[in-house]
Amino acid sequence: MATDAADPSGPGGMLLVAATPLGDARDASARLVDAIASADVVAAEDTRRFRSLAAALGVTVAGKVISHYDAVEAARLPGLLDDVRGGRTVLLVSDAGMPAVSDPGYRLVAAAAAEGLPVTCLPGPSAVTTALVLSGLPVERFCFEGFAPRRGGERTRWLQTLAAEPRATVFFESPHRLADTLAAAVTVLGPDRRAAVCRELTKKHEEVLRGPLSELAEWAEEGPVRGEITVVLAGAAPTAAPTVESLVGAVQERVNEGERLKTAVAEVAEAAGVPKRELYAATLAAR
Repeated sequence: MATDAADPSGPGGMLLVAATPLGDARDASARLVDAIASADVVAAEDTRRFRSLAAALGVTVAGKVISHYDAVEAARLPGLLDDVRGGRTVLLVSDAGMPAVSDPGYRLVAAAAAEGLPVTCLPGPSAVTTALVLSGLPVERFCFEGFAPRRGGERTRWLQTLAAEPRATVFFESPHRLADTLAAAVTVLGPDRRAAVCRELTKKHEEVLRGPLSELAEWAEEGPVRGEITVVLAGAAPTAAPTVESLVGAVQERVNEGERLKTAVAEVAEAAGVPKRELYAATLAAR
C-alpha cells in the first residue's frame, strides 16, 4: 500500500494537482494563488491561458512554465518526475476545473503515486459538480461519463447503457454535436426524460436550460449553440426487469450495425442482467 506525505510546506519535492476557475478568476482558492507564486515548475494544459489567469489574479509566476496537453503528456512525464525527485514543487493545472477529469493529468499522478512521490490536491472549481447542483435534478447519486461518443453508432450504444441507469448522469459535449446527441437521447431514452444543459458555467453568458429531452433537443436544433457544454440527465425511473424477448431488438440492431452476434448478446445481456444463453437462443429463434 502506497501513501503520500501530503504536506506541501514540508521538505522535499511535491506534485500539486490544482483546480483552476471555470471562468471567473475570483473562484481561485487562496492555496492556488500561493502555489502559482511559489511553485518551481508549472505544468499547464495551455501556457497562455495559465499566464492570463496569473495576471488576472495579480500573481507573479516565479517558476518555469511548461506545456502539458494531451499530445505531450507522455513525453513530459520523465522530466516532471525528475523535478519532484529533485526536491522541486510541480504545480499541475488544466485550462479550467480539475486536471485528470477529462483533462491531462492522470498519467502524471499515477506515475508519481507508483513511485511513492508526494502528491496532493488543491481542491476547487469543477464543471461536473457545478452542473449537478444547477440542474435542479435529484443528484444524491451520480455517474460521470466524460465526453459523449462522437460517432452515431457508438453514441446510440452508449445511451442504451444509460436507459436504466438509476443515478443522474453528467457528461461533456461539444456545442457542434449537442443537437445530434440530444436528438439521439430522445430516441433512446424517451422524450420525457428530464435533463439540464449547462452552458458557459460561471462565465458572463452562463445559461442553464432545464426540461424534458424533447424540449432541450428542439432548442439545440434551432442553434447555434456556443460555449462549453455540460449535460445532466436525470436517473431512470424504476421499471420492471426486462424480459429476454424484449431485448432481442437491441441485439439485432447492433448486429445490423456490424457487431458480432455473440458480442452484442453478451453486452446487452450483461447490461440488462439476463442470462446470455437465453438471449442468444431467443435471438436465433427470432431470425
